[in-house]
Amino acid sequence: MQFSWQLILAVGSGGFFGAVSRFYINTVVSKNFPHDLPLATLGVNIAGSFIIGILIALFLHITPSETTRVFLITGFLGALTTYSTFAIESFFLLNSSFLYGVLNIVLNVVGSIVAAGTGYKLLLKVM
Repeated sequence: MQFSWQLILAVGSGGFFGAVSRFYINTVVSKNFPHDLPLATLGVNIAGSFIIGILIALFLHITPSETTRVFLITGFLGALTTYSTFAIESFFLLNSSFLYGVLNIVLNVVGSIVAAGTGYKLLLKVM
């Protein structure tokens, strides 16, 4: 990959939309589905993993520009999914409720891997 300002702008603008989406989802989910588990973080991690699976499978059949690829994967999905937030939420959950802490870790890790594989396999079947 060649370093360019165009790619930097693509990552940055994708990141902007991913971060705004994550903020919106977090606000809506936290307001409408209050729970001890951080469901918004879980949701964006699983959804983002599903979407990356779809995109990687799609990119086997169509070749997007490097700008489009980094906008979507590095920028948007990188900002939408949130493993640093997942880490600190898990740390606090483990300290307050070991059960919820472990449940949060397992659901995020296993759910994200299953979602990525499902998205990948689903699109390969369609293409």
